[in-house]
Amino acid sequence: MSNERNPSFTVGSKSFTAVAINTASKAGEWIQSKLGDFNSLHTKYSSQDLVTEIDKGAEKMIRNLIQTHFPHHSILGEEGVAPGPAASSKALEALKEAEYLWIVDPLDGTTNFVHGFPFFSVSIALAYKGEVIVGVVYNPMSNELFVAEKGKGAYVKGKPMNVSGESKLIESLIATGLPADRDGALPVNLQGFNALCPKVRNIRIAGSAALHLAYVASGRLSGFWEIGLNSWDIAAGALLVAESGGTVTDTEGNPYTLGVRNILASNGHIHDEFQSELASASAVAIKG
Repeated sequence: MSNERNPSFTVGSKSFTAVAINTASKAGEWIQSKLGDFNSLHTKYSSQDLVTEIDKGAEKMIRNLIQTHFPHHSILGEEGVAPGPAASSKALEALKEAEYLWIVDPLDGTTNFVHGFPFFSVSIALAYKGEVIVGVVYNPMSNELFVAEKGKGAYVKGKPMNVSGESKLIESLIATGLPADRDGALPVNLQGFNALCPKVRNIRIAGSAALHLAYVASGRLSGFWEIGLNSWDIAAGALLVAESGGTVTDTEGNPYTLGVRNILASNGHIHDEFQSELASASAVAIKG
């Protein structure tokens, strides 16, 4: 992917995308080397919201690599923010005026990592004045690197990605998650799950929102939704889907922004039907 046509993707001779790719690859390789070899396991927002020293070490590595190239850029990383949705929203709000903002989830799918289930990823996005312009999601276990640049398409292992062609929900394989917020987000997500189960071909819950979005972008899933996510869970994946020809909104059908917490992504063809079914089940937002 050449950077010559769009100077916003470079500072001097430094390519934002190249730095994102290199950083995600190095962090992912280190994470993979630590599989089954972590020493500390703690909970954050709930007993299902886990963190290890590997999450923290990977984020430190990512921050150092980005700041080596772009010392004046801002970075929003999961492990630098206090647990809980209020803290997440506050952290994003504090950085909304940043010209360049890197949005990082060093290990999306920590529970999978802890149990040795090979579905976790490094997610790195770069926003310019609030709009995501680079998105990288890397699964070190499958050595799959998903990359997107705003206006230039999306790629996996260097090959162009396109969303799937299903035109009806009943033909579709979709995915969701089981939110760590057991009192707020989880019941709403389960309402959507129950409503959609009879309306789709099947539903998958594999435990990494970033990879689920990458799978929508690559045509392996027809769609994905989840209530109560954070900006670092979805920023890179949202660009992957958009640049692969898909549609990304919130669960109420409003355009995607960095502040979206309830995400709905699809191949575009099923999007209206998908959103309508969630709305009919009152499963588009946390109540209260």
